[in-house]
Amino acid sequence: MKRFSSQYLITNSGPMLKRAVVTTSDDGTILNIQDTKGALTEAHSIEFHNGIIIPGFVNCHCHLELSHMKGAISPGTGLGTFIEQIINKRHSTVDRIIDTAYSADNDMYKRGISLCADICNTTESFNIKNKSRIQYINLIEVFGMDPDKASHCLDEVIRISINAKEMNLPFSLVPHSLYSMSLSLLRLLRKQSLQNKVTSLHFMETSGESAFLGNKTGPLMTSYMRTGLIPTRLETAGNHADAILTEITPSGNLILVHNTFADRKTIKTVLKRKNLYWCLCPNSNYYIEKTMPPVNLLIEEGCEIVIGTDSLASNSRLDILSELITLQSNFQTVSLEDLVRWATLNGAKALGEEDKFGKIEPGKKPGLLLLDNVDLQNMKLLPDSFVTRLA
Repeated sequence: MKRFSSQYLITNSGPMLKRAVVTTSDDGTILNIQDTKGALTEAHSIEFHNGIIIPGFVNCHCHLELSHMKGAISPGTGLGTFIEQIINKRHSTVDRIIDTAYSADNDMYKRGISLCADICNTTESFNIKNKSRIQYINLIEVFGMDPDKASHCLDEVIRISINAKEMNLPFSLVPHSLYSMSLSLLRLLRKQSLQNKVTSLHFMETSGESAFLGNKTGPLMTSYMRTGLIPTRLETAGNHADAILTEITPSGNLILVHNTFADRKTIKTVLKRKNLYWCLCPNSNYYIEKTMPPVNLLIEEGCEIVIGTDSLASNSRLDILSELITLQSNFQTVSLEDLVRWATLNGAKALGEEDKFGKIEPGKKPGLLLLDNVDLQNMKLLPDSFVTRLA
């Protein structure tokens, strides 16, 4: 049994507590929370810290198997060129892919991530996840623009899912994006994913998406033509909002990822879809497009926000706190408690794992983090804030 206390405690079950005491079992399960009302008395068995104790982080969007691509892609070139570079530079030896993914998994754990939704295009990360201290939800990703190859594309990911099932790894079959899938493939996948607990979709991450979907023009079309990805017969969803409401599985939770260029009209329309979450990956957005997502607009529209890191192809590290610091520096009015909630409780809800993660409550095992070097007077993150794992 262990006992922890700090200047403040964010449980996500009520108001922030001052100098409360959290008691855990040796395996990290929360046993008790003692609200001292700030009047903590000295006790040899209590480990006290000058910071804020929070639940472990939830990473709602990651590509672990792209970890070998760190530093391989030029920043600030836009999504179209980014995709071209991914296609040209993605291939590597299996040993290097596995080694870099293993290192990234360990680093994520050290940086406080307890639960992670990870995009999979292969089985190469599965053994790592089987042994990881992080719990993974595997989102096996489908893409393919040629409608005549839709059945083949779906068969490929079904084969990957069979491997995940044999290894007892939780998984869903999910679409990559509206700009990378034929309408035929979207509709085949919809039938296949009607029992999904969690679905994700890269959504409105570049200004050129609408032009591509609407009239097959713009920078995405240009990049696709350069790489030879345009099939003889090109069919896609016509617009983002209609596709969300009619072409994506209505079951379970849906996580829209990036949302960098989401507009108010689209947001209002797609909010008709229940159990909807909006994942922000600001460091990746800046790496690729040199811009930030419309955080204030999402807040105004009452969107449920969660946080992701994306991949090391578009980020320097898989670090949820780094994403929160970027958001804090660009959106000063967002409270620290809201940032923590997005990165913990909201993420756990989005992944359907709130029975274990996201809150510091008796019976849960969310992981305990000490958030340190914070402006405790104004309750703001600082550029050099950091976390230490306590449990």
